[in-house]
Amino acid sequence: RATIANMAPEYGATCGIFPIDDVALDYLRLTGRDEAQITLVETYAKSSNLWHDDFTKDAQYHETLELNLNEVVPSIAGPKRPQDKIALDNAAEAFNEWHKSQIDVQVIEEEAKFVAEGGVAPEIDEEHDSYVEFGGKKFNLEDGAIVIAAITSCTNTSNASVLIGAGLLAQKAVEKGLARKPWVKTSLAPGSQVVTQYLEDAQLMDPLKALGFNLVGYGCTTCIGNSGPLPDEISSAIRKAKLTVTSVLSGNRNFEGRIHADIAANYLASPPLVVAYAIAGNMNIDITREPLGTDDSGNPVYLKDIWPTKEEIDSRIAKYVSGDLFKEKYADVFKGNGVWNDLPVSKTSVYDWPDSTYIKHPPFFQTMGSTPEVLTSIENARCLVKVGDSITTDHISPAGSIAPNSPAGLYLQENGIDVKDFNSYGSRRGNHEVMMRGTFANVRLKNHLAPGTTGSATTHFPSGDAMSIFDAAMRYKEEGTPAIVIGGKEYGTGSSRDWAAKGPSLMGVKVVFAESYERIHRSNLIGMGILPLQFKSGDSAESLNIKGNETFSIDAIERGQKDVQVKMTSFEGETTKFMMDIRIDTSNEFTYFEHGGILHYVIREYLKHA
Repeated sequence: RATIANMAPEYGATCGIFPIDDVALDYLRLTGRDEAQITLVETYAKSSNLWHDDFTKDAQYHETLELNLNEVVPSIAGPKRPQDKIALDNAAEAFNEWHKSQIDVQVIEEEAKFVAEGGVAPEIDEEHDSYVEFGGKKFNLEDGAIVIAAITSCTNTSNASVLIGAGLLAQKAVEKGLARKPWVKTSLAPGSQVVTQYLEDAQLMDPLKALGFNLVGYGCTTCIGNSGPLPDEISSAIRKAKLTVTSVLSGNRNFEGRIHADIAANYLASPPLVVAYAIAGNMNIDITREPLGTDDSGNPVYLKDIWPTKEEIDSRIAKYVSGDLFKEKYADVFKGNGVWNDLPVSKTSVYDWPDSTYIKHPPFFQTMGSTPEVLTSIENARCLVKVGDSITTDHISPAGSIAPNSPAGLYLQENGIDVKDFNSYGSRRGNHEVMMRGTFANVRLKNHLAPGTTGSATTHFPSGDAMSIFDAAMRYKEEGTPAIVIGGKEYGTGSSRDWAAKGPSLMGVKVVFAESYERIHRSNLIGMGILPLQFKSGDSAESLNIKGNETFSIDAIERGQKDVQVKMTSFEGETTKFMMDIRIDTSNEFTYFEHGGILHYVIREYLKHA
């Protein structure tokens, strides 16, 4: 239940709710809550109609979906979105089909690029491999190679059944003489110290370590892009041979460019399957039918030979996972440690902004007046970024590693930060200078205004100069030119990341055009004063022949207005007019928008009552 509820953003909800019952109370006991707290939960749930048992009336829902449990099969998700479900017995075939489709796209893009430049595109090999010497071993690294296998994420590593399951599978694999492939970078990042304790007590940590799943810490790691670099030999081989490599992790999200810049395909799986795939070493292997390896006698070992039974898992949980364990590990959780507690803290009435590249005084309120400005029309805006469907908040504002040659990387180096100390975008989200430069800097972003490139690249108009998206945005701001972003379907899907709206706002983006929006991101855009406009049904950037080099003018909008006219002037001076839906869906949202965003609204409301 916690796993499903915790993945609410992945299925487009603000939260997932289960009623409280005896099972929930048993979980509270298991995790060390005292009886007074448990009694309070039960009493409150029953008095608030949140309790469920055999005598509870069925709840009424706006919509009901039925799931036949007989049709549930082992599955993974990938290569780019959590909702891209793949039956485990079809995983190898699905990867091959996806890989071929990427080659076809690459051929089309290369042909278009070379034809535009007056040449002929070279032939592209469909299969790649690269000879590698690493860790005292020699091997060929091939397309489909799994270079990261990580047991990670707050969701799965709080679930004892799958963690014990992974440990038992590792134990049986080691007993059979199996090992992970040498090119697979493995890691274990539990959500709690309780996990490592019960794995050690059950004698399951050693087999996990034997397969390379060593403890790397507690908290966000591979799932958010904090896996660290791949070994130089592996990374060089991937880039030199242009390999399409993969990762398998037990996290929540696998959007493009999120896990690692060198990895094109990322798959979400349960912790036991992560261990199995680390042994298999390649997504081209059908682990439901093909052997994972051979035992010490040369006999093939299949997944079914090492998969733990429910009874084996349940017996370990009953014996090694207890309330006392949770009480022990959480007894001092808020006491910190000596190093943290000894940090000097200045006691001032207002925050004393340090000279830091991690946190800077934000500019959101520097030009804000006491009352909101009158909404005006947007004149002669230019397209900064033009993208396709399913552009995620990770594409817009990546959270992982910072590339040395990226705008954010160059900024940090200019401020005396060594590449080894860059850390990640997520760790520096208190510094708007870094986050602005990181906006639209995902290494997998394909901006149609910069064909044949990926990452932070665009074309400035009308000059035609090629430059980074950040540099183009700053030039437009200097010229007094509003910027727009043009997308396709499901714009802003993925994590509800506030910087995916803050970043574009600080870069001067005033409007987004899209065929449809992810609900939370649409709300976040309004919260930062960006106008979300949606193409009318049947319209799209393609059907309206929007190239991205045009100028766009939009009339001022009023409260309650449903659509607005857009005047598009082509590079050649021809004018086209079309209507777009205004996706400000509620009165409160319009209030936030006319204030320039929810931050301005909150400050003004506070000052009114101060």
